[in-house]
Amino acid sequence: MNSQVTAGPASNDVIIVGCGPTGAMLAAELRLHGVRVLVLEKETEPKSYVRIVGLHVRSLELMAMRGLLDRVLQHGRRRPAGGFFAAIHKPAPQGLDSAHAYLLGIPQPVIERLLEEHAIELGAQVRHGCTVTGLAQDDEGVTVELADGQRLRARYLVGCDGARSTVRKLLGVGFPGEPSRADTLMGEMEVGVPQEEITARVRDLGRTHHRFWLRPFGEGIYSVVVPAAEVGDRAQPPTLDEFRRQLRAVAGTDFGVHSPRWLSRFGDATRLAERYRAGRVLLAGDAAHIHPPIGGQGLNLGVQDAFNLGWKLAAQVRGWAPEPLLDTYQAERHPVAEDVLDNTRAQMELLSAEPGPQAVRRLLTELMDFEEVNRHLIEKITAIGVRYDFGAGPDLLGRRLRDIDVKAGRLYGLLHRGRGLLLDRTERLSVGGWADRVDRLADPTAAVDVPGLLLRPDGHVAWIGDDQRDLDDHLARWFGEPAG
Repeated sequence: MNSQVTAGPASNDVIIVGCGPTGAMLAAELRLHGVRVLVLEKETEPKSYVRIVGLHVRSLELMAMRGLLDRVLQHGRRRPAGGFFAAIHKPAPQGLDSAHAYLLGIPQPVIERLLEEHAIELGAQVRHGCTVTGLAQDDEGVTVELADGQRLRARYLVGCDGARSTVRKLLGVGFPGEPSRADTLMGEMEVGVPQEEITARVRDLGRTHHRFWLRPFGEGIYSVVVPAAEVGDRAQPPTLDEFRRQLRAVAGTDFGVHSPRWLSRFGDATRLAERYRAGRVLLAGDAAHIHPPIGGQGLNLGVQDAFNLGWKLAAQVRGWAPEPLLDTYQAERHPVAEDVLDNTRAQMELLSAEPGPQAVRRLLTELMDFEEVNRHLIEKITAIGVRYDFGAGPDLLGRRLRDIDVKAGRLYGLLHRGRGLLLDRTERLSVGGWADRVDRLADPTAAVDVPGLLLRPDGHVAWIGDDQRDLDDHLARWFGEPAG
């Protein structure tokens, strides 16, 4: 950590480093609670390539909770929520527990723009072309030094600045894991041979080469994936000649590829930050964890980090957070990232062309014909199976609640302000002195089979029951002391 940076008055409550999806979503969540937010983004222009990313079920639910889903759907393409795990083609199980049980393919620059616009609309300040070079913290805040020598002050700092996170490095937080062992080339480009020839060749090779495909993407464009010859520098995009060489090596032809829209490489490096918080500095998104992109979980994991952290950090800033609340961010999200790292490790093994992994892949393909196995893997990839440890209680405790019907319309429509919610089917429970932080809906017809439940701002069930005294204890646990 740069100890030469000196302290001064805090002009911001929170500084966020990085305005990707994680940073932008976090900024918006903080602004819902009136927190003064400054986002520093080192890039001056949006990404020049148009890579398509997928929003999984849980992320779509989060968008619905904040009134963003309709805006996002206008720019994406829906596809069934199946075939995610190791690219094993199985349909999604019937009755997946969500009102948004599909994948939304959306251009990465578009989702980044939409989330940044959302944060700005809520009052966040975003400054582009700002590179962080130093930071220091004390008992009252964090001072940040920029490349141009400017110094900024905030009460808290969150590093959302990607896999090579400057914030994480300045903190000295360890990032243990495995380096990349195998790189894969990915891009979008035109081809020079007929569709029929591509389909036949991909079908033949696809039985054993699971890191190779050419898929039509519309208007003569194909998504092309092929193993790289060696591990390279991810900061240096591959060339079209590299694609041609590797396509010939794997498929015996380069398919006449030309006119690329964008080219990139990804590896199978897997790393997890030793801690998500060091005093007044926190990490989220790729700054806290990296893993292979198989299953399309990376962007989703980061957005979900932001959703978990936002209301807790806001509570800390606003002065009503119970003492351990901010530390529950790491306690809840670190195990989720560990699970994602494990399932991506497993998926990468299943993509190997070696006989052993291929045998395991064939066995798992058979097992996925069982409804329970397929459902478990889909819920894992889409994050709707996440359950935080809130102690003993019904299975629903600690899980997110789907978007159910309530007398006011839909449940998620009541969560747009980022507050807690008491859903009271008994019509006799109260939020009492927490009414400035928690809303109440008395609805005996609500489509959930419990007398009452308390939702946190992130939609996870924090309490189930019908006893007011027990409810008060849990309101205090999550939302601090009642207002005087």
